[in-house]
Amino acid sequence: MNNIVANNLKKLREAARYTQDEVSRAIGITRSAYSNYESGEREAPYEILEKASDLFGCEMYVLFEENENAEAMIFASAFRLDGLTESDTVEIMRFKDIVKSYLKMEAIAAR
Repeated sequence: MNNIVANNLKKLREAARYTQDEVSRAIGITRSAYSNYESGEREAPYEILEKASDLFGCEMYVLFEENENAEAMIFASAFRLDGLTESDTVEIMRFKDIVKSYLKMEAIAAR
């Protein structure tokens, strides 16, 4: 399971065109710690996976599934702009979390 999560972290990061440094700063860890999670050398804690899913704009369960198409796993809220500051990235992460919550509420209301 750790290798699946590691592979998905890398796929999602690359699909979003983030560097490891940008992701690590946005989720509040060192680049080397994130690199260890992405390589599968260490198992990422729940809180880190939750923050990563917010940053990448996907549901957290996506990190645990084997899926070759990373782009399809990212919500429509996924976007990338060059020259983002760390605070810009954090605000984008918060926005994507709001979008995920909204989409969940819409799905529940449609039932």
